[in-house]
Formats: sequence, C-alpha cells, structure tokens
Amino acid sequence: MLSLIDTIRRRGGIARGSDLQQLGFSRTTLARAVRGGEVDRLRDGVFAAGPIAPDVRAAVAHGGALSCASVLTELGIWVLPDVTGPHVWLGAGRHGHAHPHCDCVLHYYRGTPPLGRTDLETALRHLRFCAGDEAFFAAFESAWRRRLLPLAARRRIREALPFSARWLVDLARHDADSGLESLLRLRLHVIGLRLECQVRIDGVGRVDFVVGRLIIEVDGRENHDGVVKRHKDLVRDAAAARLEYRTLRFDYAQVVHDWPSVQAAILSAIREV
Repeated sequence: MLSLIDTIRRRGGIARGSDLQQLGFSRTTLARAVRGGEVDRLRDGVFAAGPIAPDVRAAVAHGGALSCASVLTELGIWVLPDVTGPHVWLGAGRHGHAHPHCDCVLHYYRGTPPLGRTDLETALRHLRFCAGDEAFFAAFESAWRRRLLPLAARRRIREALPFSARWLVDLARHDADSGLESLLRLRLHVIGLRLECQVRIDGVGRVDFVVGRLIIEVDGRENHDGVVKRHKDLVRDAAAARLEYRTLRFDYAQVVHDWPSVQAAILSAIREV
C-alpha cells in the first residue's frame, strides 16, 4: 500500500480528505500526519504534501481554484493588467473563506472549480470575463505564440465564447512578439486600419507593422532599455528612412496608458507619408 504522502503527491500534491479516506486512510491517520508536519491542512477537508505554489495554496485555502490571470502568468503568457493577487475561481453562488494575508481576487463564474488550478483554456475564458476583450486577445495570441494552443484548443475556446466575440479568435495570429503588438493591432483593426504584420524589409530587417510607407514598432518593457539596443534602433530607423519609410516607435507606457496619443500619431503619419 502506498504511503499517505506518496498518495497525495501522485494526486498532484493536493487531495480531499474524503478521497483519501476511500483509499483507506482514516481521519486519525490524517490528523496524525498533520500534527507531525508531514502533511499540510490547506483548509477543512483538503490536504497537501510537498511544495505547493503560494498562489495555489491561497486559492485552495479560500475554497476555490487558481485561475484567470494567475494561471496565465504562471505559464509565461503575456497578461494585462498586472496580477496583484491570486485570482480564485469559487464557482457560482459559493462563499469563500478568508485566510491570513488574503488578497485574493474572487471569481464566481459558473461551473465547478478543480482542486488546485484550472487548465489554460478555462483561464483564458475567465480572463475575458475579468479583464475584457483586449486582455483576452493579447493573452490568446501570447499563448498561441508559445505553442500552448493547438488547433483543437483554439476551436474549443472559440466555441465557448459568445457569438459576438468569436471574431477575436478569428483575428488572432501566432507570430505576435508581445502583447503590446496584439493590443496595437486589435485597436487599429477596430477603427478600420489594416496592418501588414512581421514584415521583412531588405536593409532594415523584420519590423512589427507596415502600413503604406509607415513602419510601426512596439517596444515592450523587457526590450530596448539599454544604450546598445537604442543605438541599433536608430541604425534601423536610418536605414528605413533611406528607403523612404517613416518609423514610429512606441513603448509599453504609451500603448497601455496613453493610447489616444498613439492612435493620433499613427493616423497623422499615415496621412503624411
């Protein structure tokens, strides 16, 4: 017979006491393991063995499952806005359990939360409910870029969306380098502006977007912070100018926090080139 600790670990590190009792582990055995420090009681009736991510621990302690932006961030997917606390899916009509240092963001969407964390597809759908179409679109493209969304998964997500939102999946691409590119392309699409994406220009290299003779580049928070990278950008922009292209370059703060100025600059440049 497996030990209690091995049994919990083989179930993903978290298990319900009722399930463990069906496997032959008595309440007395569970209580003794908790007192001995071999097993953690995350909340009444739920036990853990081995290292558990802090956000997952908080979600289970609150009575739900980690989901939405928290799961996506764990997977390295680009998420807007920044995650400030664990996003916890409780299910419809359920009441959570506050716990020490609780900063959980609670979701009451329909369905039954799993034990621990949700899958990627569920997390993406919850992000749309939580943060809106733009956040969903950027995260969807990021997940696709990271090869986490095969065709079958993309189709399931599309079918789960309201009919009026399915165009977001239809518009999505697999080659967006950052969520900022996704946001910019989506916002310009909404006002009727179509861009060529990931275009290679001889003598310049690959650029994010081209419309007519205008190049649009988007620099994320993780890019173009150093003097060397800034110099490379200037060299590329000069090469583009020799080919009679104009280059507009925007950073994270501009796209996220000052979009009206970004849109006005792009529309003005398009009229001029």
